Amino acid sequence: MTSLLNDEIKTQVRDFFTDLDHPVKILFFSSQDGCEYCQDTRELLEEVASLNDKISVEHYDLEEHKDVADQYGMDKAPGFTLLSSVDGTWTDYGVRFAGIPAGHEFTSLINDIVLVSKRDSGLAQETRDALSKINSPVRMQVFVTPTCPYCPRAVVLAHQMAMENPLIQAEMIEAMEFNELSNHYGVSGVPHTVINEGRGEVIGAVPEGHLLQKIEEVLSLTKTSEVT
Repeated sequence: MTSLLNDEIKTQVRDFFTDLDHPVKILFFSSQDGCEYCQDTRELLEEVASLNDKISVEHYDLEEHKDVADQYGMDKAPGFTLLSSVDGTWTDYGVRFAGIPAGHEFTSLINDIVLVSKRDSGLAQETRDALSKINSPVRMQVFVTPTCPYCPRAVVLAHQMAMENPLIQAEMIEAMEFNELSNHYGVSGVPHTVINEGRGEVIGAVPEGHLLQKIEEVLSLTKTSEVT
């Protein structure tokens, strides 16, 4: 099998992974129903996992393992989530990927593995405090393309926020692989973050305070509409 990563990249990633603290498990979901990038994504994840013994990959089929897919809310292939473990107890941080993390998005994958392994979002304390007070579900879908240099900032920020509250889930979505979904939300440029199925959106890579404010606006408007 031909390696997807050259020796230089492997060396850089190995060095970056020296900071890993806790084991990380990648739950990878594929489908036999016309999934063009499933095999490449699986091979990429397995290559990354081979660079550090604290990383492992488990492979599931969306249809055959529907119970596992439903448990983690996985409905796209290729798709995967990252878990971390302390004393054998695995924690799901709401970090999701839909589509192959190629090009610039490879950076998102590597950074997220380190964040999840450290079990620390790295966000400002003020942001953490605000996120901890959220008591309604938040789902962020960050649409990206492999050639977008600004997209990893948006993806990682959304994933950092998901790490701070179990009610928050953040999903990177490769816009071209999931073209119908991109069209549904009117994605014409990336990064484009959709919040709670279109109740709010953020265009571009923004500071954490800006994204937090938008999330709070969406939740406030939702509560107002429920009352009225």
